Amino acid sequence: MNHQDILILNVDDNDGARYVKTRILLGAGFRVEEAANGTDALAMVARSMPALVLLDVKLPDINGIEVCRRIKADPATCDVLVLQTSAALTGRDDRIRGLEGGSDSYLAAPIEADELVANVRALLRLQQTKAELKNSEERFRQLAENIGDVFWMFSLHDGALLYVSAAYDAMWGRAGAALAEAPEAWMASVHPDDLPALEQRWREVREHVAYDEEYRVVMPGGAVRWVRDRAFLVRDAMDQPYRIARITSDISGRKALEGRLRAADENKNDFLATLAHELRNPLSPIRTAVELLEHQGPEMAAAHAKARAVISRQVDHLTRLVDDLLDVARISEGKLTLRQEPVVLQDVLKVALETAAPVLAARHHSIDVVAPQQALWVWGDAVRLAQSIGNLLHNAAKFTSPNGKVRLVVEVVADGATVDITVQDNGIGIAAANLPHIFDMFTQGEFAPDRAHDGLGIGLSLVSTLVELHGGRLTASSAGAGMGSAFTIALPLMAGPAGAEAVAPEDGANGASALSIILVDDNVDSAEMMRDLLCALGHTVDIAHNGADALALAAARAPDVMILDIGLPDMDGSELARRLRKLPALAATRLIAHTGYGAPHDRDKTREAGFDFHLVKPVSMDDLQAALRPNQP
Repeated sequence: MNHQDILILNVDDNDGARYVKTRILLGAGFRVEEAANGTDALAMVARSMPALVLLDVKLPDINGIEVCRRIKADPATCDVLVLQTSAALTGRDDRIRGLEGGSDSYLAAPIEADELVANVRALLRLQQTKAELKNSEERFRQLAENIGDVFWMFSLHDGALLYVSAAYDAMWGRAGAALAEAPEAWMASVHPDDLPALEQRWREVREHVAYDEEYRVVMPGGAVRWVRDRAFLVRDAMDQPYRIARITSDISGRKALEGRLRAADENKNDFLATLAHELRNPLSPIRTAVELLEHQGPEMAAAHAKARAVISRQVDHLTRLVDDLLDVARISEGKLTLRQEPVVLQDVLKVALETAAPVLAARHHSIDVVAPQQALWVWGDAVRLAQSIGNLLHNAAKFTSPNGKVRLVVEVVADGATVDITVQDNGIGIAAANLPHIFDMFTQGEFAPDRAHDGLGIGLSLVSTLVELHGGRLTASSAGAGMGSAFTIALPLMAGPAGAEAVAPEDGANGASALSIILVDDNVDSAEMMRDLLCALGHTVDIAHNGADALALAAARAPDVMILDIGLPDMDGSELARRLRKLPALAATRLIAHTGYGAPHDRDKTREAGFDFHLVKPVSMDDLQAALRPNQP
């Protein structure tokens, strides 16, 4: 503390006494001003705001006790310290009256110099401590009033509420002012299931046991809010507990997130179990069919044909499952890209209907298609749109008992800017409670009575996302369980290109003229099965299982076509393609990538490496023969 910055007002009508006290204070390093009466003293206090007034009781105009009372009564000067002094032989009652009048201390004459300085310094230290405490309390108050947590302070002795911050009103939905009369009224809002444990913990904290609890608070309207409540003891300078402090935080958001994470984890576990089930289902008949094909003889011809049909259907089913999984992975990673262009909607519908035809026929459903005759153009990826509509048709067939009715209705909305594509069925319907979650990932509804648990629960979520990527929206409706359901894709319409017509696919020959082919694949079973198939189509086939053998074989044979796996043991298939393209004898050789990777960037890589075609395993017969046709680019 720098005394030279501290101003003291010395008030005494006795010139000699006033002079002595001033010299003592100046010698101690204080700045001093003087007044000889009460009137001047009050005016100087208001003007100069001294840190302390050394005030004699006996003044000619206003009694010193009254001067002190006025200083302390004025809000502007109430923090000014007052040290009253009196003449010798002043009675005990006068000292008491002075202290009760508001003075901070009282000295009776004769006053020794060191006693005066010590009293002044003690009062100034006390004032500084009070100021620091006041500042600390103000900082605490501002902090408490400007954050979302509730701060509480209770007396440990009787549990009286000493302070609660304004955040209580919002967190509890009730006025904190009411707690002044009923300090424990906050407990009335605690959820009944959580209240007994909290009451026990609150009793324990009164017995010096801190707690950290999470519980629910019921708002006046019935809404429930989760809070985290921490209570601990506050100790005094002697390390003795004397108060209970609490901090209460709203954790409703965290609890909601935890709930979603738990649900997601449960869905993940259900999904993994379903995935294992769904992959085993088609593998079982495939294995059985393969075993059946081992038995030879003329009498087995019909059984072999049936076995081949089973294998074909089940491989298609496996392919659809894998494709859906890959699409979901690409979407979650933001890697799914659309190849958008003007598309005739009727052409998309034709492809979707062809895709769903086998499952509709297998379950003996009737299919009714209602669509305008004029061409409807949309901006989109024809493959993805057909996939989306086909998925809805497949679901309609799956969730409808045999001999059901499915409708595909296309309507232009009144404003002419949107087209609705609706798939309706008379199947098992959707319960009202399930409708809000029907597009959630891994969600499965009920199933038709004749079907077991089927599918991965990602189809509708995938369709919803694909439709949104096209600027559209997927909605679902149902009158309830057993009442059928309807799914509607709303897409923005566009004006068709001038003079544009829908181009139907060419019905070219399914086969191709005999070709010399080198097949490169390190999977022996896969290579031999593909060789047998190509030979059955009339082609000549040689096999290599690594890049080095493929290069040597290609240089010796100069084949018409090379079908290359990408993942080879000695070199990447794309690197092999680049080396093959450098051989002049292979300038006319058609290079076909045959790989399990089918993302757009995978196709870009093979195209840059010099491949003419990119086929994704397992390849369909139509795609394989299209890649082998000489007239293909």
